[in-house]
Amino acid sequence: MRRGLAPLALAVAVACALGACKKDEAAADAGPAAAQQAPAPTPESVVSATVTAMSPDQLRTEASKAYGENRLYAPAGNNAMEYYLALRDKQPADAGASSALTDLLPMTVIATEQGIAREDFADAKRLAALIEKADGQHPALSRLKAAIASSETAALARAENQKLTAEEEAKRQEELAKKREEDQKKQQEAAKQQLAQQTPAQPTPAQQTAAAAEAERQRAAAAEAERQRQAAAAAEQQRQQQAAAQPAAPAPARAASSELRAISNPGPRYPQAAQRAGAAGSVQVEFTVNSDGSVGNVRAVSSDGPRQFQREFEREALAAVKRWRFQPVAEATTTRRTIAFQQ
Repeated sequence: MRRGLAPLALAVAVACALGACKKDEAAADAGPAAAQQAPAPTPESVVSATVTAMSPDQLRTEASKAYGENRLYAPAGNNAMEYYLALRDKQPADAGASSALTDLLPMTVIATEQGIAREDFADAKRLAALIEKADGQHPALSRLKAAIASSETAALARAENQKLTAEEEAKRQEELAKKREEDQKKQQEAAKQQLAQQTPAQPTPAQQTAAAAEAERQRAAAAEAERQRQAAAAAEQQRQQQAAAQPAAPAPARAASSELRAISNPGPRYPQAAQRAGAAGSVQVEFTVNSDGSVGNVRAVSSDGPRQFQREFEREALAAVKRWRFQPVAEATTTRRTIAFQQ
């Protein structure tokens, strides 16, 4: 009986061993397939959740930092493209983000083509998703997607013919990731240098942010000056009303006739260039009211506002004051007024 069971046990052991080998081969084949079946990034998911959760101020800071350190479109989750895309989602009117994305798109297109060439399809799909989110109508987008699909199909067919083992495939993926990191570092540095040579006069995102902050400060200062002017005018009007309500006291005829009473004081024309730029300012004008009520000796004493628009503000303020008319006075009187330009 023992002799009869021995061959049977040996056959069972061989069958188990063969089954285990087949399972190992199936697991080895399933490894690359599982990696290939991972969901590709989309325009909705390509920006990491960590980046999306940042505030606009944090995004501006991180974007400028990434741009300065040549992290233009890589690594994933920590690059200028993702920061600027998230900032544009939160503040669509941010001109700095839109300008930076326009500069970064050509570099990202080139990086996508290079990823396809080295058969790094995961990164090529990520870069294509960044391009699509930045500009869904980009002329290179359909070409890049078609190239990724055809090249990936060819690579899968070639891999099927070669039947790489799991160890060989893991080694190939490791070498591919290392080469990707080296290539991206060199490409991003070269792309930034090329962009700097092509557009030397273009301000950096950090400079754009500083310029926007300065413009906002000037607008706030102009608004405060206008508020103070209006408050002073309201106080003067109230004083005049109170004085008018009180019994008139005898006064020399000459003093009464010397009070300036405006008959016509049309406002200035707002310069179109300053209006389009949202610029505000004010001009203090000195002029003389002649005895017949006409205005002469008009000059600008001081002006406030963006430097590139000060001359236009002064010109329009002087033109407006020259058209003013007052009631006749006993003698010519020189005075000053502040003309405000506020949208």
